[in-house]
Formats: sequence, C-alpha cells, structure tokens
Amino acid sequence: MKIENQVALEFPSRSANEGFARTAAACFAAQLDPTLEEVNDIKTAVSEAVTNAIVHAYPDTLGKILLKLRIREGGTLEIVVKDWGVGIADVEQARTPLFTTGNEERSGMGFTIMESFMDTLKVRSAPGRGVVVTMARKISRRAGR
Repeated sequence: MKIENQVALEFPSRSANEGFARTAAACFAAQLDPTLEEVNDIKTAVSEAVTNAIVHAYPDTLGKILLKLRIREGGTLEIVVKDWGVGIADVEQARTPLFTTGNEERSGMGFTIMESFMDTLKVRSAPGRGVVVTMARKISRRAGR
C-alpha cells in the first residue's frame, strides 16, 4: 500500500518520553479523523510498545527508540517502534500472556494488549540487536465526513 504521509521520531529511552510518544501518535492519527475510542486504542498500543522498549531493551542504560508513523492509502495507520537494545531471545514466548522478563511490577501483557487494540502486530528481534514492533490499524471513514 502506498504511503500517503509519514513521520519519524527518535528519542532516549527515558520513561518520561512514553507520554510524548503516545501523544505524538494520537496527533498524527488525527488527520484520519478517528473516533475517541480509536485514538485511545492507538495511544494504549504505542504506550505498551514504547514502555517495553524502555523497560526491557535497555534495562541498565539509556538507549534510543525510533517511532515511525505512516498513513497508508485506504486509511491504515502503521506504527513502528524500534530499539537497538538487548533483543528478545524467543519472540513466541515473549508474546505469551503473563510472560515477562521484568520484575514483579510487570504484568507480561504488553504484546497481548497491543494485539487486542491493533488490526495487526508483528514482532521481529535478534538477541543483542534490538526489537522492531510493527502495528497497523485501519481507521474507517465516518458517515457524513
């Protein structure tokens, strides 16, 4: 599908930047005229992906996170969250609900939440080389617009 618009943002893996990323994604998605529910779903999915990168990719250091947002023809919002951190040894296991490599404060539901709020979710990783999470959500045209 042809890209109609896109933006890329790179920021340090500081927890304060999670809110920035989710707000930036919501603002970018606004050009598709999403419903409030769709905006909240997008913000939640981005929050989970960015938080995973902050917490798991760089457990003992600051690193960089790349957020790419694209609007593809037909009204599909594509979101890519990339890090260059420790990577995921077993992506299938990491996508299992309740699995976490974090401490007891982590729920292990990040990928499950992303998957439930997006139409598609792809996770690519190589240990020691980072993770790329690609999500997409079709935003339907509302009647009367």
